[in-house]
Amino acid sequence: MSARFTGTASRFTGATALVTGGGSGLGRAVALAFAAEGASVAVSGRTVATLDETVALIEKAGGTAAAFPADVSRADDMRALVERTVARFGGLDVAVNNAGVLRGGGSTVGDLDAADWRTLLDVNVTGVLHALQAEIAHMRAHGGGVIVNVGSNLGAHVRVPGTGGYAVSKAAVSALTRAAALDHIGDGVRINAVSPGASEAPMSLLPGETPEERAARLTSPLGRLTSAEEVAAAVLYLASPAAGSVVGADLVVDGGVAA
Repeated sequence: MSARFTGTASRFTGATALVTGGGSGLGRAVALAFAAEGASVAVSGRTVATLDETVALIEKAGGTAAAFPADVSRADDMRALVERTVARFGGLDVAVNNAGVLRGGGSTVGDLDAADWRTLLDVNVTGVLHALQAEIAHMRAHGGGVIVNVGSNLGAHVRVPGTGGYAVSKAAVSALTRAAALDHIGDGVRINAVSPGASEAPMSLLPGETPEERAARLTSPLGRLTSAEEVAAAVLYLASPAAGSVVGADLVVDGGVAA
């Protein structure tokens, strides 16, 4: 991590954190958590209104943030996103690649729509690659940094019928994380992943489903859903100096489903 970030009492005082998919759900929770611990936060996504809502929540709590719309499936967008973040805040210390989509839910592999498959790969896999490449290019030239990719317990850790396309895309995130971690730790860039299970985030809701109905449908050995704040806490741990020797890990946060 760069010399700008000293790891003081508020773990991220003096740091700049970039969060993709920061307009809602887990991404918003991660952005709020970094801001609460002193980071300046750049939030990115495709929907300006929700990004602005995240920034407003951070500023209302006394934090510092900016919204930069971008599409992770476009390499040029990711390079421009890093450039805008650095221009606004003076550097980039932590990046959280959280943007992702769920398509083809309920479809067997034999029936998975080709367009859904392409979207899953374009956003969940190639999008993470584009983000990694833009972030690594800056970090290795400016003293290092930390990257946390957001995967899923579905894929590398758990298989559920009817989720094959999504599971493949998220298993690829786990493999890509480990490959990048080995490739770039020598550059001073420390890379890990967090793989949540079903959590209190919009993506886990079925169409028309209430949070209460979701809680009854989704079970875990823990007996409840994981909160978005618990996932954010795992991300912040991996990004913090306390995890300084954690390289290429894939931390599952799912209440014991993958145990």
